[in-house]
Amino acid sequence: MTVRRSHVALHAAAALLVAVSLLGTFLTGVEDRPVALAFGILVAVGELTRPQSGPRPREAAPLGAAGSLSYALVGGHAGHPTQHGVSQVVAVVVAASLLGSVPQLARGQAVLDHLVRRVLAVGFAAVCFQPLHNCGVFDGWSGPAYALLLLALLVLTVLCDAVVAAALAHSRTGWPFTPLLRDELRAVPGIGSAVCATGAVMALAVAVVGLWALPVFSVPLLLTQLSLRRYAAVRATYRQTIASLARATEIAGYTPAGHARRVAALSQAVGLDLGLPEPELTVLEYAALMHDIGQLSLVDPVPAGATAGLPAAQQRRIALLGGAVVRQTGAGAQVATVVERQADPYPEQPVAARIVRVVNAYEEKVRGSGPGGPLTALEELRLGTGGEYAPEVVEALARVLSRRCLTSPAGG
Repeated sequence: MTVRRSHVALHAAAALLVAVSLLGTFLTGVEDRPVALAFGILVAVGELTRPQSGPRPREAAPLGAAGSLSYALVGGHAGHPTQHGVSQVVAVVVAASLLGSVPQLARGQAVLDHLVRRVLAVGFAAVCFQPLHNCGVFDGWSGPAYALLLLALLVLTVLCDAVVAAALAHSRTGWPFTPLLRDELRAVPGIGSAVCATGAVMALAVAVVGLWALPVFSVPLLLTQLSLRRYAAVRATYRQTIASLARATEIAGYTPAGHARRVAALSQAVGLDLGLPEPELTVLEYAALMHDIGQLSLVDPVPAGATAGLPAAQQRRIALLGGAVVRQTGAGAQVATVVERQADPYPEQPVAARIVRVVNAYEEKVRGSGPGGPLTALEELRLGTGGEYAPEVVEALARVLSRRCLTSPAGG
């Protein structure tokens, strides 16, 4: 209930800010219309360059973000001070973002959380800058001091946006807030720094040379965005290759259909609950997808592919063979290590290997079971925490299943 309330509160705050801004702009009119139009076009173009489908980087529209934040911090145009306030900044950004999001809306893609983040971030930056600028507080600021002021405000805005993004993800997925926030903050030095730098440079350049600065300083960020999209596409293709390799055991009849996919999805949820950072979650996903690939070396398949009930020596042999196969695929030494050590005593295992072992055992125990199967499987796992399964992983699994309300057994 608390998770849902935070989601509603953020959406309500954004909606209230938009309503007040639109009303205020309607009553007072639009100041500095050429500037508003130019930034509106920039934000709309930035939104239109978002990927329409497929893999998406963490900040899918960096040009739109930089343009929005720059408009919030613009204090002059070609040597003349501007007079637009907070209401106009939010109104222009909202209108332009909605216009640029038409293709996503037409495809039925969700854009509400993205717009909420954009509105709250721009509103924060505008509230911190525009009232003080319009009152003449920054009239004596110039040179490096003024540039550092803009950068400081942008950094604060990006940090606040990270908090909002983590809160929205927490309310949407139910995953713990702290690791989600940590992942958002880790992304700030990457694309976040490019957005901050471009936003500050645009605001400073427009104040000196005018609106011609916008297209000039948009090109580097557009190229960066293109590179990020290509990188995301390569990662998605690589993941699809790993998933295809993982299906080899299913096609050969060694494991049930969908087993690797279910173990990978549930392992990632457990990893998030335990606070694993994003790079470790990627390793965990790949290892979970390929955890059974060592069974291809067996002459006689294990019944239903259930390795959790095999003798420890045989489990380790299959795990070591699987790790050797993974090393040949180029999936990475970390992934191979997790696959190799999934059958070791849990005190000696890395966290990812502990997770794969527990989730794999759970999935095997609930496969084909009745309505009480998940609870029975959890109880059996808890009984095995004396030496076979890591207690903290079993409890994390229980929390994940509790959030899912046990509506769909993993083996279903």
